[in-house]
Amino acid sequence: MNFLSHYYFDRDVTDCYHILGTVLPDLLKNADKTIVLHPESLHHNNSHVNSIIKGWNKHLEVDRHFHSSDFFKNHSHQLKKVLLPAMDDSPVKPFFLGHIAIEIILDSLLITHQKINVDSFYDHLSNCHEDIIRAFFDLAGLNNSDFFFRYFERFKKDRYLHTYAEMPQITYALKRICMRIWQNPFTTEQEQEMTRVIRAYNTSLLSDYLLIFNEIEEKLMPDNGS
Repeated sequence: MNFLSHYYFDRDVTDCYHILGTVLPDLLKNADKTIVLHPESLHHNNSHVNSIIKGWNKHLEVDRHFHSSDFFKNHSHQLKKVLLPAMDDSPVKPFFLGHIAIEIILDSLLITHQKINVDSFYDHLSNCHEDIIRAFFDLAGLNNSDFFFRYFERFKKDRYLHTYAEMPQITYALKRICMRIWQNPFTTEQEQEMTRVIRAYNTSLLSDYLLIFNEIEEKLMPDNGS
């Protein structure tokens, strides 16, 4: 799941460090995809650092439920199929595009249907102190985290997740993600066709997109052994 979909499950939480933890695996991956951390079982004498770890573990749990769900398997496959005609001669792998497209579309639907407050999400991140985040990275074995903070400051300043409310911006986001792997993923014509397909698919999900959030929330309940 993408940033705002992760936030959905903790939208009423007031602990900014927990909120940061729920999106930190993806923030770190965006900052440097070669960095791999496993802080899942670590403990710190600072409660804020432990809140980040708890949020990190929540992120992994939500992703595990999402990626094993019939919803994800079905819609990532269907998006791959409907986007395929727009990808002639594109180097992008269709499955990869279907995977990230359904995640960003879900974020878009949460915004347009006012299920989350994007500014509140960013405010949580802005309230986190750098020394606490550095303490988390030190504990996890990442001794030089300067690269992360350069990315993190841009992420908070740009607030680009607001743009997911607009269909052409979803296409733009997909393009930017693909450009991390492929230099010229799409032509202008392909981007226009992708926007048309995404707009139609977004509309088709209006009636049942919350089902996957309800399904995951039920699996996250303690009495379900998660």
